[in-house]
Amino acid sequence: MNDSQYAQLPTDHGGLAHHYGPRVHLLSHPWAMSLLARLCQPETVQPQINHLVGAMFTWMMGTVADGVLAREQVSLPTRMATINPEAIYTGERIRRDQRIVVVDVARAGILPSHHIYEALHHVVDADGIRQDHVVASRTTDAEGQVTGVTLDGSKIGGPVEGATVIIPDPMGATGSSIAGVIRHYRKHAGGTPARIAVLHLIITPEYIRRITTEFPEVEIFAIRHARGLSPADVLATAPGKRWDEERGLNDTQYIVPGAGGVGELLNNAWV
Repeated sequence: MNDSQYAQLPTDHGGLAHHYGPRVHLLSHPWAMSLLARLCQPETVQPQINHLVGAMFTWMMGTVADGVLAREQVSLPTRMATINPEAIYTGERIRRDQRIVVVDVARAGILPSHHIYEALHHVVDADGIRQDHVVASRTTDAEGQVTGVTLDGSKIGGPVEGATVIIPDPMGATGSSIAGVIRHYRKHAGGTPARIAVLHLIITPEYIRRITTEFPEVEIFAIRHARGLSPADVLATAPGKRWDEERGLNDTQYIVPGAGGVGELLNNAWV
């Protein structure tokens, strides 16, 4: 049964309007923002923290999949086809035989990566999905300023040629960790990915500038955009309109308003 409404499925669920460019997606939908608001409250503790983070990344993966994963045209009989021969779905779906690499950026990215990796198996063939692991730590100077990232180790399961690389990490603050991971893949993984998508709960204007400048091909997805230390008149404008005056990081480069140390919260480890 050919039905024209399924021939080309919609791609974009929409998000906040902004001036950061077409590869930045601010998915501040009420459902996700409500989950994130609960996560950020001081009274929210384990195991609720893990449940909320998992729910948000699983939700976000749907929008990411719509926008960055390859699709295919199919004709698939449903269970009703034994009664009505017209009971065949003809139209688009996410292509099952594509290659996807999910990158766990330990330690805050362990749980998000696991949820994304599991969710993908519902729609993509298992032999095309791989999960890699990178241990990344921010380095700081005597004043607490972030100076870069140290990669203490990695387990990369092969080349990334032609694959979609998905990097889920709760917080996009300075961009040092994500930049370090992408550079590491360029140097050590082998091949050029078809696309790279980074997924975050919260990002800052500073993060967006770094990633879009250094890696203009990367797609950025986030639920909340934090610029809480910007002047009041800047906060009254659309995101990115006065980008140079926006600020989301405090003097020790933590996000405001943020969620606290999400890596610490996820692991109940305060170091």
